[in-house]
Amino acid sequence: MNMIAIDDVLRATGGEVIKRGRSSFNGISIDSRTIKDGELFFAIKGERHDGHDFIKEALRKGDGAVVHNLKEEDFEDKTIILVSDTLKALQKLALFIRIMRNVPVIAVTGSNGKTTTKELIASILSKKYKVLKNEGNLNNQIGLPLSLAGLKEEHNIVVLEMGASAKGDIRELCRIALPDCGVLTNISSAHMEGFKDLETVRATKLELLDTVKSIVVNVDDEFLIEGIYMSGFDGVIIKYGIKKQAEVYASDIELLDRGFRFLLHLGDKGCVEVNTRLSGEFNIYNILASAATSYYFGVDIYDIKTAIEEFEGVPMRFKIVEKNGVKFIVDVYNANPASMEAVIFELVRMKRDGRAIAVLGDMLELGNLSIDSHKHIGRLLTDLKVDVFIGVGKFMEYAIKEFKGEAYLRDSSEEAGSLLNKIIKEGDTVLIKGSRGMNMEKVLEGYAL
Repeated sequence: MNMIAIDDVLRATGGEVIKRGRSSFNGISIDSRTIKDGELFFAIKGERHDGHDFIKEALRKGDGAVVHNLKEEDFEDKTIILVSDTLKALQKLALFIRIMRNVPVIAVTGSNGKTTTKELIASILSKKYKVLKNEGNLNNQIGLPLSLAGLKEEHNIVVLEMGASAKGDIRELCRIALPDCGVLTNISSAHMEGFKDLETVRATKLELLDTVKSIVVNVDDEFLIEGIYMSGFDGVIIKYGIKKQAEVYASDIELLDRGFRFLLHLGDKGCVEVNTRLSGEFNIYNILASAATSYYFGVDIYDIKTAIEEFEGVPMRFKIVEKNGVKFIVDVYNANPASMEAVIFELVRMKRDGRAIAVLGDMLELGNLSIDSHKHIGRLLTDLKVDVFIGVGKFMEYAIKEFKGEAYLRDSSEEAGSLLNKIIKEGDTVLIKGSRGMNMEKVLEGYAL
């Protein structure tokens, strides 16, 4: 087991030892509920909670704490390190460990598909490398350094998802992770509250280019490609896509009820047929991004094929389940206009003999685009002849007003679930989607999916 020495913590953070217990730690934690024996607790002050309020609990389970607010307490034989800013200290330690280990770091960002792409890349690369990745979507200024601090000697490559809610966020994360290779999935109107316009979103994502030596990019996203060319980036560009010329591309795509098959072309490695369990046409791009990255890092073409075919998806993202003759499409982790459009098209494509029912929660964090974006969804549902629309939340009311069909508005996902249970029929295809804050998974409570 690789240990984190107290001397390295002090060297990285500039901290001061107030009380010395253990001189090395087997991990880092910021959560007093899940901290393990031998781990070092960083008391981070967040929007809702201050980790300093949970130091006693953390030290009952763990063996040390990094704090910036020292309280007079008896910590027995535990190690206490005082710093000026615990979040900055965590970030500095992560950077220190990253430099000491000196392995390739891949950064994945974009408006949609980041987590699925990151997970796929990690799965494929694991055929050749020992991979460290950030779990779930720990992709911000706290989650990313926490993940990176887990880098061990056994790891020989790192895959990190990077999220952004404001200009400068990607640049800040790059200063912590120092990525060698970047993966850009696409640019769309997601999390717009912290951005002025789409140009600002693009500029923020392209902050990657200031650090990386190579970039894997969706060539079909013209707005994104334009930004890369305008930036003057002189590193290696690996293009993937379906519509435009690229080193890595898909052809002969056959969409199935569950998953799809296609020919995967990998530059000078040739092509291979892939049968994936992932559904949703949009997932082709996530697969291509992952394949292109793995191709760049020398993974064998048949290992790429095998890993893609073994990959079962990410929880809460576009899961297809059948229950009592009803097909449910469950995509409840998050939502923005582009991802909402994509899954509505999939709902209509997958509809068979019964009705297409859309149960949609508000798309949050869109700023001044909120009303128009929801109106557009209502019109799209009409144009695609969706049979029933159940809207959840104050913004979906605008979509309801634009929809020309059987429509219902409910205040909560639980109320929407109760209504759905009353009107659903055998043969129906049901889409459930909304932003994370809408808790759309509660629509299906009682269905035992």
